[in-house]
Amino acid sequence: MTTINEIPGNAAQNPLRDPRDRRLPRIAGPSGLVIFGVTGDLSRKKLMPAVYDLASRGLLPPGFSLVGFARRDWEHEDFAQVVHDAVKEHARTPFREEVWQQLVQGVRFVSGTFDDDNAFDTLRRTVDELNEARGTGGNFAFYLSIPPGSFPKVVQQLKKHGLADPPEGSWRRAVIEKPFGHDLASAQELNRIVHDVFPPESIFRIDHYLGKETVQNILALRFANSMFEPLWNRSYVDHVQITMAEDIGIGGRAGYYDGIGAARDVIQNHLLQLLALTAMEEPASFDADALVTEKLKVLSAVQLPEDLGANTVAGQYTAGWQGGKKVVGYLEEEGIPADSKTDTYAAIRLDIANRRWAGVPFYLRTGKRLGRRVTEIAVVFKRAPHLPFDSTATEELGENALVIRVQPDEGVTVRFGSKVPGTSMEVRDVTMDFAYGESFTESSPEAYERLILDVLLGDPPLFPRHQEVELSWRILDPIEEYWATEGKPQPYTAGTWGPAAADEMLAREGRSWRRP
Repeated sequence: MTTINEIPGNAAQNPLRDPRDRRLPRIAGPSGLVIFGVTGDLSRKKLMPAVYDLASRGLLPPGFSLVGFARRDWEHEDFAQVVHDAVKEHARTPFREEVWQQLVQGVRFVSGTFDDDNAFDTLRRTVDELNEARGTGGNFAFYLSIPPGSFPKVVQQLKKHGLADPPEGSWRRAVIEKPFGHDLASAQELNRIVHDVFPPESIFRIDHYLGKETVQNILALRFANSMFEPLWNRSYVDHVQITMAEDIGIGGRAGYYDGIGAARDVIQNHLLQLLALTAMEEPASFDADALVTEKLKVLSAVQLPEDLGANTVAGQYTAGWQGGKKVVGYLEEEGIPADSKTDTYAAIRLDIANRRWAGVPFYLRTGKRLGRRVTEIAVVFKRAPHLPFDSTATEELGENALVIRVQPDEGVTVRFGSKVPGTSMEVRDVTMDFAYGESFTESSPEAYERLILDVLLGDPPLFPRHQEVELSWRILDPIEEYWATEGKPQPYTAGTWGPAAADEMLAREGRSWRRP
């Protein structure tokens, strides 16, 4: 029988190679994955398709096993059909029957609730059975794709039923989705509970943004090119804007989103991680400890502005038009209380108190129901100290900028001034684009492919450590506390780019938000 690793062509064009040896693919050893919350959207749209895509590319062992845990009254065959349908609909690579037949032999399902001791006993027996039947070697990762309030219960059940303790020579790992707590105190308590069960090196806190190719390209762009790093400092950079804008509302996530809001949902994790990668010093190497060391230095140096009222903005979308359709406001969304003060938009200014960035503001913003879906990092440079041109020749000339587009059109744009063709000297802004899709023949893996593979390999560079999580909450907590005393967030119409106060926040300093 042909195994996954023997399927022709899988590894030859694999972009997920070990950077230490481009000739060799990074292939997981004997292992299995248990997904809690397997009936949710994340599991169906991202996790199960990612597992198939890894198998399709020859990056999983022949005996790889996938176990689902949920309340549904399913048999193994029912869950296998769910996985099959999710793969067919959402997988990035083409569906191939030989890959599926190899994978489905290791698919199992355990029915139960998180406080059901019998269910966890069944899970333990299932893991033991897969060790014997599939040769997983006792190596299992437990993926908690569940509401944050359930993390402690599941982790404690894993300990109680012996699932967190690996047999000799094998490993057990916990994968935890964000948000990791809702403030500093809850994050510290959760860290205490998880660390009581799993050693630090076995805890993988997922931030899927860190698995995106363009986010990792920040490091390549900065440290592999001599043309950028000499300018990457306060002498040349005027300010930095980090934006994650969504054009959708909350969908069916009212139960999760209300009370959390945009700042906790996005700024505390995604945007502060992007800030750290953008601002950190060059690491000694790209292993996990070296990267974390430099990120911690930056996050420790972040300072909040003295006047939070002038330098932070919380907003909430009202009814408007999006994509040619009338959409309701946040307070009219199903399941949202009429008096909710949850922010669906957040913009903040941060400063970094170190030699490289002193005096350079970092502006972070995120929101739902904005003009378009885009995530980008814009490094905006200072104007030239002297322009030897007539004023009429440069009236359209702006600031040079380097823009890293994380999604949806992954790439890098450089904006600079160029002469307009003609007999007169007229200078105008132009852009030079690099697009991943046009420059590389290899297709970029989905973030969850990279991250799941890294979990199975025990390779942690892309996963935030608990110190990073706690420092991020130390930055955000004072802002959230200030907003809690200020009444309702400021309204903005769906389909626009946020509250007017956010524009005023930059305008007071002679700056403006980019319009992506």
